[in-house]
Amino acid sequence: MRNEISVREARETDLEAIAEIYNQGIEDRIATLETEAKDLSYMTKWFDQHQGRYCVLAAEKGGQLIGWASLNPYSSRCAYDGVADLSVYVAREFRGKGAGWKLLSTLEKKARENKFHKLVLFTFPFNGLGQSLYKKMGFREVGVFQNQGVLDGEFVVVMAMEKLL
Repeated sequence: MRNEISVREARETDLEAIAEIYNQGIEDRIATLETEAKDLSYMTKWFDQHQGRYCVLAAEKGGQLIGWASLNPYSSRCAYDGVADLSVYVAREFRGKGAGWKLLSTLEKKARENKFHKLVLFTFPFNGLGQSLYKKMGFREVGVFQNQGVLDGEFVVVMAMEKLL
């Protein structure tokens, strides 16, 4: 049981590990258009904005935090109150080993509990592990944004995906 992946609500004491995993995603250029590493001050403010419906989950294995996921506001307009954007990040050495699936499965349950009817995400088409996970979990591609952002001086394509709950 100690080596199984478990998922729970994230706590403020998890923020250093969450920032480290997020910064790996930023460094690896596979999951976000962000380019600057995030510090504890940034992550604390972000965490404070993710309470209630917009929760943060933490994945652990053997007592080590190995990944996190969050429900994020899609839009401030009330018309989109039932739609949440999501984030899933897994530490480098644990990618492709079930943590993302466990986080996303639990995040979907939380979304339903919090009266969301739809989840959306934005991903890089070249993120093979992410694409595999999202498709396996029932997300479908709804569009591609050309030149959505710039990473390392190059335009990047971003794919939009959705899942109706």
